[in-house]
Amino acid sequence: MRVRMPADIEREDRILAGLTARQLVIIGVPALATWALLAPLLDTAPLPVLVGVAVPVLGASTAAALVKRDGLSLDQLALAAWRFRRSARRRSTRHGAEQVMPSWVAAQGPPLPAPLDLPVSAVGEDGVIDLAEHGCAVLLSCSTVNFHLRTEQEQAALVAGFGAFLNSLACPVQFLVRAEAVRLDPLVAALDAAVPSLPHPALQRAARDHADFIDSLAEGRDLLYRQVLLVIREPAGKGRHGAATVRRRAEDAVRALAAAGSSAAILDGAQAAAVLAAAANPTDPNAAPPEGQASPEAVITGPGWKED
Repeated sequence: MRVRMPADIEREDRILAGLTARQLVIIGVPALATWALLAPLLDTAPLPVLVGVAVPVLGASTAAALVKRDGLSLDQLALAAWRFRRSARRRSTRHGAEQVMPSWVAAQGPPLPAPLDLPVSAVGEDGVIDLAEHGCAVLLSCSTVNFHLRTEQEQAALVAGFGAFLNSLACPVQFLVRAEAVRLDPLVAALDAAVPSLPHPALQRAARDHADFIDSLAEGRDLLYRQVLLVIREPAGKGRHGAATVRRRAEDAVRALAAAGSSAAILDGAQAAAVLAAAANPTDPNAAPPEGQASPEAVITGPGWKED
């Protein structure tokens, strides 16, 4: 007897009427509670009143179990929102428990930052991210593929190439698609600075018009660009060989993704640190470390200090 196994092996089992155990609990518990509360009132209260009380409760529980957004059900989103509301808004990389404002401070300011526990302990210059007890990882930047404009033969070749990459995996990987805001003011400033050096007045007018057009784009639209990242992780347990292994797997992934039409590149230490900084503070366009900043492994010394 053949049993068809879904490709998503982590998908929850369907128990009754195409619903999972979690969905049945979310729908069944409010339904039973509503029935237990309204059953004694069937002979005393009008039926429309009972229906008006039961329908919103059952509708809310059904929506929480069945409606999904970004791959999460409404009950999972509500739990995430509740945790977010209870968590500290300001974080710092300082270790230790969250501090409290001293009693002798009269100013009533915001609460002090809570410690931020990240699994990243170090970022090497070669781009290998040390995850301590979780192993190590490497980030790759991948280009997208215009799949719909290809012929059927080309589409089949791309699918076969990507399938070969997936079949060759021997370690955990993750594809992450990020969207970040685009800042056009540096480009506008560069155009304005280059206008006086242009050799002809027509070119100067064209440059000013182009700068005005770019400035109008930034004012009228929310400009975003997408970044596709591939995270390759090597579990802990291989000691110093783990970094070399995950680096070799990343180089193999670059060659395998080329067969699928995607140009991948391994991020070095500075680029990986910039991605982590931007991911930790996505609302700040200046979250990425500025150019010229010391590498994550560098030793910072002040005036008068000597390194032994």
